[in-house]
Amino acid sequence: MSCAIRVANKLNVQEEHLDVERPKSVVLLSVPSIFENGEGSFDFVFVDADKDNYINYHDILLKLVKVGGAIAYDNTLWYGSVAVAADYPMSERIKLLREYIMKFNTYLASDSRIESTILSIGDGLTLCRRLV
Repeated sequence: MSCAIRVANKLNVQEEHLDVERPKSVVLLSVPSIFENGEGSFDFVFVDADKDNYINYHDILLKLVKVGGAIAYDNTLWYGSVAVAADYPMSERIKLLREYIMKFNTYLASDSRIESTILSIGDGLTLCRRLV
């Protein structure tokens, strides 16, 4: 059973409302019951999704997480690539997604709605606390 279907079952969403071919993060954000309680309905959200959409997820999730709540983003050091020069040898995939992660990290650093820190565990984990 796919992750999307397991989550849908927990949320009491019928499987026909899911497009399980889409990335699980897109599926989860498209599940209507997630938005039923409105702004400030979550204490904590963990994000491990398509890196090129992290900024989009952040703007959506920030509305859903209550003031004082937290969002955790996985892979924000991206194999350490964000800490080396752009001409450092790395695969094309890492290089491409490195740009998205760097843009995301910069976006978070300038977002006055949160305070955040990057933990150097695993592949990097950014914790954000909603301030307003």
